Amino acid sequence: MSGTTTAGTRRTAGVPRQWRGTEAGGGANRWIVLLVLCVSLLLVAVDATVLHVAVPAVTEDLRPGAIELLWIVDVYPLVCASLLILFGTLGDRVGRRRVLLLGYGLFGAASALAAFAPNPQILIVARALLGVGGAMIMPATLSILRQVFPDRRERALAIGVWSAVAAVGAAVGPLLGGFLVENFWWGSVFLVNLPLMAVALPVGRWLLPESTGDRNGPWDVLGAVMAACGLFCVVFGVKRVGSGAGLLNAVTAAPVLFGVVLLVLFVRRQRRRTHPLVDLRLFARPAFSISVGCIVLALLALVGLELIAAQYLQLVLGLTPLETGLRLLPLTFAAMAAGLVGSRMLQWLGPRLMVAVGFALTALAVLSLTAMGQHDRPAVLVGGFIVLGFGLETTLFSAYESMLNEASTGSAGGAAAIGETSYQLGAGIGIALLGSVMNAAYKPGVSSVPGVPASAGSEAGQSLGAAYKVSDRLGGHAGEALRSAARAAFVHGLHVTLAVSAGLLLLGALAALRLPRVMECADDDEPGAGAARDQDQDRQDQDLQDHPDHQDHGQDGADAPARRDRAAVAAES
Repeated sequence: MSGTTTAGTRRTAGVPRQWRGTEAGGGANRWIVLLVLCVSLLLVAVDATVLHVAVPAVTEDLRPGAIELLWIVDVYPLVCASLLILFGTLGDRVGRRRVLLLGYGLFGAASALAAFAPNPQILIVARALLGVGGAMIMPATLSILRQVFPDRRERALAIGVWSAVAAVGAAVGPLLGGFLVENFWWGSVFLVNLPLMAVALPVGRWLLPESTGDRNGPWDVLGAVMAACGLFCVVFGVKRVGSGAGLLNAVTAAPVLFGVVLLVLFVRRQRRRTHPLVDLRLFARPAFSISVGCIVLALLALVGLELIAAQYLQLVLGLTPLETGLRLLPLTFAAMAAGLVGSRMLQWLGPRLMVAVGFALTALAVLSLTAMGQHDRPAVLVGGFIVLGFGLETTLFSAYESMLNEASTGSAGGAAAIGETSYQLGAGIGIALLGSVMNAAYKPGVSSVPGVPASAGSEAGQSLGAAYKVSDRLGGHAGEALRSAARAAFVHGLHVTLAVSAGLLLLGALAALRLPRVMECADDDEPGAGAARDQDQDRQDQDLQDHPDHQDHGQDGADAPARRDRAAVAAES
C-alpha cells in the first residue's frame, strides 16, 4: 500500500522513532491502538447521554431548582464543545498522548465527584469537569488515529470503526443509564467510568504513541482563550433557543453577539500570525471546507429530529422510555453497519458520490417517516430508522474521512477539533432550528380548541406534555378535546419538521458535489490530497523531466509516473 512503501525512507513529522516503522514491521500494533482509542471515545459518547434517564432520580434526591437542573444536563456538552479547539491545538503543541492521558485522569476524578455529589452545585461543577475531560479526549483520539494510520485505505477503515463506536455510545447511554438507575442509584451512571479509566490510563501510557505538530513559534494562549470563550457564548445562546427562549431575548442575544465578535477577532488574529493556532488555510481546500459543512448540515437536520421522534414515541404512541430506546436501536445497528463497510464503499464510490448518496438516502428515510400518524406503524418506523441510520453514518463517515485526509499529521489535532466542534454546533443549531419549526407548526392547533379557555390553550401550546397536563386539569369533554387536538397538532408539526429536515439534507447532497470524485490513496504522511502536495509533486515531476538521467535511479524516479497519475486524478476531480 502507498502508506507502507515509503515508511522506511521518509520521516513522518511528529512521529516518534519507535513508531515510524510500525507500518512496515509491527502492523498489528496500530489496531491495538485503535481499540484503546475506541474505548476512550465510547466513554465520552456514553457520558453525553447516560444522565438523561437519571434526571428524575437526581431531581428527587438533590432537589435542584429549574435553572440548576438545566445546568446539570447542559453544562457537559456546553463546556466540551467550547474547549475542543483549545485542547486539540494544545495536543499538537505539547503532545497528543499527554493531553489524552490527562483527560483520562480528569474524567475519572470528575466521575467520582459527580457520583457522590451532595448537592446540585457540586454536581454542576463535576459535570463541567467531565466536559473538560471530554474535550481533552475527543480530538486526541482522532488526531492519534490520523498519525498511526498514514495509509488512507487503512485509515478509512479505522475511521469507520471509530464512527461506529460513536454511534453505539450515543445509543447505549440511555439504556445503560436506565439499567443502572433501576438497579442501583443515580450516582452509578458516573461510577461506572472509574474501573474503565483505571485500566485506560496505564494501557494508554504503555501503548499509545506520542506525537506533536511542528512546534514552530509560541502557542497562542490568547487565541485559545478567545476561541473557547467565543464558542461557549455561541453554544450557550443556541442551547437557550433550543430550550424555548426567544432569539431576541437579552440573555440569549447578548452571549451570541459577544461570542460571534470574539470568533471574528479570533479568525483575524489567526490570519495575521506567522504560526497560527489553527491553520485556516485548510478551509481554502474544498474537500476540507465542504466536509465540515456537510457535518454541520447532517447534524443540524437530524439531532433535533431525533429529539422530536423520541417525544412522538412516548407521548403520542405511549411507549415507555425503555421501549422508546429499543425502538431506536435499528437506527444504531444500521449506523454501525455503515461505519464498518464504509471503507470499502468509499474506495468504490469515492467521496463525492458517497456523501451525496448518504444525504439522499437520509432524506428519503426522513420523508418516509411522514407516514407516522397517531397510530403505531412499527414496520414503517423500523424501515425508516434503518435507512436513516445507514444514510446518516455514510454521510458522516465520508465527511470525517475527507476532512481528516486534508490535514497533515502536524495539524491533525486542530483539524479533529474543528470537526468535533462542527458536530456539536450542528447538533445545537439543529435542536434550536427544528424545535422552532415544530413549535410554530404545533401551537396554532391548540390555541383555539372549542370549549377550552384561551389561557389554557396558551399553556398547552408550550409542548405536548404541557397540553396533557392541562387536559387532565380541565377534565370532561374540554380536556378530551384538548388532548385530541394536541396529538393531531403534534403529528402535523412532526410532518412539517420532517419536510424541513429533508430539504436541509438535499442541500447537503448538492454541497457534496464539490468533493473529490475519487479516493486518492497517496502517501498521507503530509497533507492529504491537498493542493500544496500536488504542486510539490508537479515540481518534482518537472525536475525529473529536466534531468532524464535520474529517472532510472532511486525511488523518486520509479514513482514519477504514479505521482503524475495521482496529480491528474486530483485535478480531474
